[in-house]
Amino acid sequence: KTAHDMGREYRVLSKLHAAYTPAPEALLYCDDLSVLGAPFYVMEPVRGIILRKDAPARLSMTADAARRLSESFVDNLARLHSLDCATVGLADLGKPQGYLERQVRGWIQRYYGSQTHDLPEVERIAAWLREHLPSTSDAALIHNDYKYDNVVLDPGDISRIIGVLDWEMCTIGDPLSDLGTALAYWVEAQDPPDLQQLRWGPTAFPGSLTRAELVERYAAQTGREVSGVPFYAAFARFKVAVIVQQIYYRYHHG
Repeated sequence: KTAHDMGREYRVLSKLHAAYTPAPEALLYCDDLSVLGAPFYVMEPVRGIILRKDAPARLSMTADAARRLSESFVDNLARLHSLDCATVGLADLGKPQGYLERQVRGWIQRYYGSQTHDLPEVERIAAWLREHLPSTSDAALIHNDYKYDNVVLDPGDISRIIGVLDWEMCTIGDPLSDLGTALAYWVEAQDPPDLQQLRWGPTAFPGSLTRAELVERYAAQTGREVSGVPFYAAFARFKVAVIVQQIYYRYHHG
């Protein structure tokens, strides 16, 4: 329930839209269960293009467009992380102190709570994450699921992001964990075939930035120290693996 709290998401959007226009404007929240059977909110429609694993055949994606889009993608994340939480009115949204340690501990617990097989590599990864936990960079408003299929593109210029969706996990936390999530979903053309099968967007299209270039551009845009990014990328991929394991756990038990 906490991961899909419609009241909380409505509150985030109702505060955020004025300062960060890609966040859709929230129009109404309703917790009267007699209407739909569950709490819900209504937001403005954002009409544009959402990219899935591959760009639609009718979309003219050139190498130049792919590069500009990937640049916009990381610039837009940097813009979100530059917001002043207090000015936006969301200073009490999360608990930034100890955020990363709680996240690592929580996701390791989630794995063991849905474990179905003995996988020695999980033991090694969990131990590595605990041992290499970096000191938190700084606190910022973070999206927590930032990837291509959560952004809406301008049909007239696909390098322009006009909407960002899926804010239920937004909080105040370590901004590099947000960057790590984006990197976890960013598959390059040189990556092995098994990783290519898991692409969440056309990130391997010719012209797209590499993961290293995304990090470099983010650092230039924000001035943040990014030497610890390998930890954040590894942790983000671990989180994706745990989500898959949680889904498999339900299948495994019928």
